[in-house]
Amino acid sequence: MQFQLTNDFIEQIAQLIAKKDGNALRELLQEFHFADIAELIEELKSDQATYLVKQLESDLTSEALMELDDDVREKILERLSPIEIAAELQELDTDDAADIIGELDETIQQKVIDKIEDQERAADIVELLNYDEDTAGALMAKELVQVKETWTVAGCVREMRRQAENVTRVHSIYVTNKEGKLTGRLSLKDLLTAEAKTEISDVFIPKVDYVTVHTENEEVARIMQKYDLEAIPVVDDKGILVGRITIDDIVDFIKDEAEKDYQMAAGISQDVEADDSIIDLTKARLPWLVLGLLGGLGSVYIMRGYDEALATHVELFFFTPLIAAMAGNVGVQSSAIIVQGLANDNVKGSLFKRLLKEVGLALINGLALGVLVILFGALTQMDQQVAFTIAISMLLVIIVAALVGTFVPIILDKKGIDPAIATGPFITTSNDIFGIFLFFFIAKIILNF
Repeated sequence: MQFQLTNDFIEQIAQLIAKKDGNALRELLQEFHFADIAELIEELKSDQATYLVKQLESDLTSEALMELDDDVREKILERLSPIEIAAELQELDTDDAADIIGELDETIQQKVIDKIEDQERAADIVELLNYDEDTAGALMAKELVQVKETWTVAGCVREMRRQAENVTRVHSIYVTNKEGKLTGRLSLKDLLTAEAKTEISDVFIPKVDYVTVHTENEEVARIMQKYDLEAIPVVDDKGILVGRITIDDIVDFIKDEAEKDYQMAAGISQDVEADDSIIDLTKARLPWLVLGLLGGLGSVYIMRGYDEALATHVELFFFTPLIAAMAGNVGVQSSAIIVQGLANDNVKGSLFKRLLKEVGLALINGLALGVLVILFGALTQMDQQVAFTIAISMLLVIIVAALVGTFVPIILDKKGIDPAIATGPFITTSNDIFGIFLFFFIAKIILNF
């Protein structure tokens, strides 16, 4: 039966914490999944959550800590001593342990590392901390199962049993030469069916997909998605096997990137959450709101230049929001498709052909919407010239907005800037200004004012 967190259960836990009844807490929660423990911790106050973490076994709470929101985990870690944090890290894979240490203040990091009893493990964590944040080196875990190509099947099995004690999940068995360079992978089926004295060099598969420690995370995700991999080995500049990246790490990375792109598309410039402070939320939102304000003032300035036209053709004023909305919507649609394509590495070929395709699509949509506007004008007995002006303006605005929405993300990507920035207020504001300008410019030509 799936665990459901109720208010009564939270209150029960809070009462046990208030009584400092650690034995009762351990007895009650010892069979719980770490994800359920994490859900419970997030509903408690920081001091209550810290007490609970201190009372439960580290093999349970360490995984629960990794499931927590960053802010909640940070508050708990601030209340734990270096030796208590080190005890939690002992139960985690090296990549997760490095992530937690990386969140600590620099003055605490070394104290925690010094308290880790396994010196080899501590050295592995320090190594991971030295890689650039957005590379495979920082994303990988050091735990893996590797065998030498010169070993026999019997010797390989004995060594695998020893190594597997430190590996949570054995996704793959990697084969290296005597220098430690990755040479292939070993099929479990081939291992089980081969004779005990057979050498691994006679049964291993030499073809293996891999990445280097400097490969960017996005490229790692693309390779694992393309070849449907559950794990991928990581090698250093000399080809020596140094770690592996598993599918759960890539899923977390993709989730984080999707959240960041979603916020950026909504005009939020920092990674924030709903329960963050007002100051943090203001810092994340205000820059884009200022951009929107400047765009709106620009539109006002353009309209002021056509005040005489608005006096003689006042109906133009009522259609201004329509033109601006169509420009913004089309721009966001185009940029969203391109940004998605760039993220999936599907935007290839000539930029000119891509722009030509968008122009064709914009023509079809613009003509269809223009016809609807003319029909609306006829039904409402609008002046035919005005209806025609609105229809032509809308057609041109849609074409320009589609080009801007396509061109800007591609250029940003080529310049090394996250193209997701182009799906938010940036595109909407710029296209609003272009739309208003084109509307009145076309109106001036057709209506002759």
